[in-house]
Amino acid sequence: MDPLDSTKSKANTRLTARSSPHGIAADLIAVLVAVTSGQPRVLTIQDQRALPSGPFELAHRSLQSGLRAWVQRQTRLPLGYVEQLYTFADRDRAGAAAQHVISISYLGLTREQPAFGEHEASWRGWYDYFPWEDHRVGPPPLIEKILQPGLKAWISAASDRAAQGFRRQRAATLFGFEEHGWNEELVLQRYELLYEARLIPEAMRGNSSTSKSANAVLPDLPGKPMILDHRRILATGIARLRAKIKYHPVVFELMPDTFTLLQLQRCVEALAGRLVHKPNFRRLIEQQELIEETGETSQNTGGRPAKLFRFRRAVFAERAIAGTKLPITGA
Repeated sequence: MDPLDSTKSKANTRLTARSSPHGIAADLIAVLVAVTSGQPRVLTIQDQRALPSGPFELAHRSLQSGLRAWVQRQTRLPLGYVEQLYTFADRDRAGAAAQHVISISYLGLTREQPAFGEHEASWRGWYDYFPWEDHRVGPPPLIEKILQPGLKAWISAASDRAAQGFRRQRAATLFGFEEHGWNEELVLQRYELLYEARLIPEAMRGNSSTSKSANAVLPDLPGKPMILDHRRILATGIARLRAKIKYHPVVFELMPDTFTLLQLQRCVEALAGRLVHKPNFRRLIEQQELIEETGETSQNTGGRPAKLFRFRRAVFAERAIAGTKLPITGA
């Protein structure tokens, strides 16, 4: 299944109400991200197994206003920066529910603060859901110990040599096997491959026919599952944000009013799951002229005081910022 086999919804999409006789429901789902102490975190509900969501209702002026209303009601957190992700409408990914659910997802960026409301909302690190995506200290051992054997069994189970070769090439390209490099933006494609290989719990729902290789690997597979297609939607949000920080200064939506250059660097590394080349990163930030010194320093560095900076929103509003790839290391 093509991971992007979902139609990107338009702002003026006309949706069938939840009470439709055709059994179609439209859910608005928020991937709300913050970075705290160098860790990317996502807001969750339902015992950290779901993303904030709610049905689109005719009383909502627009899809985005409906989303803001549901997040505010469920968590009491106001949404700041928001952009639309994708619309997911795959019937076979919603479990055994009789209703066909269309999931319209949004990405929101904020700073972590306590959440309360109709649901017991809480923040959780997104690498708890995708532990194979954090390469800041090198490839996670679970890739070699758990994922690679499971994928090899899936490759061997293909019907013929050509199909095996195709599967092997996909796995190598997405997970950095056989001298392929790691592309941090392919989060959704990696999740979809694990789903297809039946190496994650979501792929087993409502399906009694599972392969022996998948059953052997599944009990030890790290990564917290989520309800319905919520982990797939989270993967989409992570991929979008990893790509966007390379050409748009959205990272400043996650920063406090004043920050050190090291804090900014650690935030970018947390999102990318990769380290950046420190001198090149700082040179790139200076060239874009999006920050300025405050004249103050931070004493909370564990060493020498560090200069504090702030984001120059006025400069960004006046001119377009040319896309420049972040100097991510190959480590």
